[in-house]
Amino acid sequence: MRGSSRQTRRSIAAWMARLTVGLTLSAALTSLVVSAAAPRQARSPGFPDPLVLDDRTGFTPIFDGATLKQWDGDPAFWRVEQGTLVGESTAGKPLKANTFIIWRGGTPKDFELKLDYRLNSTNSGVQYRSVEVPEAGKWVLKGYQADIDFQNQWTGQLYEERGRGFLALRGQSTWIADGAKPRVIGALESADALKALVKSNDWNTVHIIARGQVLMHIVNGHVMSVTIDADATHRAESGLIGFQMHTGQPMKVEFRNIALKTL
Repeated sequence: MRGSSRQTRRSIAAWMARLTVGLTLSAALTSLVVSAAAPRQARSPGFPDPLVLDDRTGFTPIFDGATLKQWDGDPAFWRVEQGTLVGESTAGKPLKANTFIIWRGGTPKDFELKLDYRLNSTNSGVQYRSVEVPEAGKWVLKGYQADIDFQNQWTGQLYEERGRGFLALRGQSTWIADGAKPRVIGALESADALKALVKSNDWNTVHIIARGQVLMHIVNGHVMSVTIDADATHRAESGLIGFQMHTGQPMKVEFRNIALKTL
């Protein structure tokens, strides 16, 4: 009985520790969102500074705007055009399976990634800490994905391609314990309020922060989702970066100003 009580106390202590982490992160994110949205003159000097959308200090471009140097994708669908990395399918050239263009410049662990994207149909995504799946075909990735879609139903969420699926929906902060399903530990702005900040068929800026177990997606300067992936069995700590083209209607997705900062 004594051993059982000791185990119970340990379980309660572990649960309280996870709750404390979740509440602390949720409070910090709330401060970040409020700070970013508030006019600068309205903040007291002690408040955090807002996110600066165009700040690229410490970032290195990984797309030169002119060639596919260090990028590897199906040439039937990917090209460079007017300074942008373009993936396009047509009625006469449909996409039969999801395909990816992969950056071959490294497998970053802790990093920040910034880029602009524009999408005219269907679905896309930014892969990171990902691996290739040769048995599924060439140019196929599995791993973390910052989701993008034309209807903006999923834009901003964390999805694990060919893995655990939905890890954090837009507007959620989640915690994933070892071998467990994601659990919501906090809320950002509402999913609909965040959706309203994403432009349709126009340029948007994505900022991904991956540091240790913390994965954060920011679109147009607003935090969309945050995940603490403590699942040692399934999480990825480093891997490939890539962009997705999704099956469905003909689509065109464009990426530009792609820059990486390793931490």
